[in-house]
Amino acid sequence: MSNSFRTLDHADVKGKRVLMRVDLNVPYENGVVSDATRIERAAPSITELADKGAKVILLSHFGRPKGRDASQSLKPVAAEVAHTIKRPIRFVDDCVGEKAEQAVAAMKPGDILCLENTRFYPGEEKNDPAFVAQLARLGDLFVNDAFSVSHRAHASTEGLSHLLPAYAGRTLQAELEAFEKVLDKPARPVVAIVGGAKISTKLDLLSNLLAKVDVLIIGGAMANTFLMAQGKQVGRSLVERDLLDTAQKIMDQAKAAKREIVLPVDAVVAEKFEANAPSRVVDVNAVPDTSMILDIGPKSIEHVISVLARAKTLVWNGPFGAFEMEPFDTGTISVAEAAAELTEAGKLVTVAGGGDTVAALNVAGVVDRLTYVSTAGGAFLEWLEGKPLPGVEVLRIK
Repeated sequence: MSNSFRTLDHADVKGKRVLMRVDLNVPYENGVVSDATRIERAAPSITELADKGAKVILLSHFGRPKGRDASQSLKPVAAEVAHTIKRPIRFVDDCVGEKAEQAVAAMKPGDILCLENTRFYPGEEKNDPAFVAQLARLGDLFVNDAFSVSHRAHASTEGLSHLLPAYAGRTLQAELEAFEKVLDKPARPVVAIVGGAKISTKLDLLSNLLAKVDVLIIGGAMANTFLMAQGKQVGRSLVERDLLDTAQKIMDQAKAAKREIVLPVDAVVAEKFEANAPSRVVDVNAVPDTSMILDIGPKSIEHVISVLARAKTLVWNGPFGAFEMEPFDTGTISVAEAAAELTEAGKLVTVAGGGDTVAALNVAGVVDRLTYVSTAGGAFLEWLEGKPLPGVEVLRIK
C-alpha cells in the first residue's frame, strides 16, 4: 500500500508546520466525551509527528453548526485529546485569520495546537478556494488522518492537498491497507455479510460486492425483502415491497455470475417489536401472519458460521437482527464470536465497518479481535461501493 499512497514514511516533518486533519467528531453529552474511539485512533499519528519535531496543527469539524456556535466548539474535545496523549495541547478559538496565525507563529517543534471547528466557516464544506488558501497559510505540509470524512471534498479533507504536499497519516494508512487486503487483493474465498434494514440504501453496495465476492450473506430486515421476492410470507416484518423486483434481479445476477447468496432458513419471530417480547423460532416458510422477523434462527446461525469456516476473507456491513434488544441480538453476537475466533486463529481476515455494525460488534465485545473495524460510516460504504473517495485519491502517487 505504501507504494500507492504517500504516507508519513515519505515526509520530512522536522521543524515543519504540519496541518493534520483528524476526526474529532465524537459523541459529546453533558460535558463528557462518551466514546473516545476516534481520538484513540488519531493519537499515534499525532504523537509520532510531535516526536519527529513537527509543529502539529490539528484540524477537525464537530457536529453540523450553522456558522459560529459556542455549543459546537472543539475546545472540550481538544482537552480530551490532551488527556488521551498525555501532552499539553493549546487551543485557539478560530481556524483561520490573525488569532490562528499568531498561535502557529508562536509554536516550537514538538508543540501541538488544536484549531476551532472548521465548519464554523461555510468555505469548509463548499471547498472554497479562498478559505483553502487561508488554511494553507498556516502550514508547510498536509496530513490527512481522517478516513471517515474522506468521501467529502471539503477544504480540510481535499482542498489543502492541492496547495501543500499531502500525506496519509497512520490511521488512514492502516485503513487503506486493511481495505486493500479485503477487496483489491483478497485471499479467496471472499465472503461479505450485508445486513441492516433497507436494500434501497445498499443497492450500489450489493452490485459492487457481487462482482468481487464469492458468497454474499444477507441479514437484517433486508433479508425479508429477498425472502418475499422468493414468494415466502413474512407476516408483519419490515419489507420494501417496491423493491421486490430489484431483490429478484440481484439474485438472478448472482446466479449468472455463479455467486452464492445466503439467506436465513429460520427466524426468531415476535408479535411486538420490544425488548424481551415473547419470541419463538420458526422456519422461514412458516412465519405467522401476525409475527415479525427480528433475528435469524439457530439453523441460519449454524449455516452462516459454516460458510465463514471455509472463507479466507470477510467483509461485514450491517447486523443480522434487532441487535439493540435482547434476545434479538443472538444472531449477530454468535456470528461475531465465530468471526473473531477464526480471525484470532489466523484463518480469516475480517474487516467490518459502518455505524450500526460497529455498535453491534461492541455489543458482542469483539471489536479488538477482528483484523480491522472501521469507525467510518459513509466513507466505508462508498469505498465498498467502489466509488473513488476525494480525500484519498489526492494522496495517490501519480
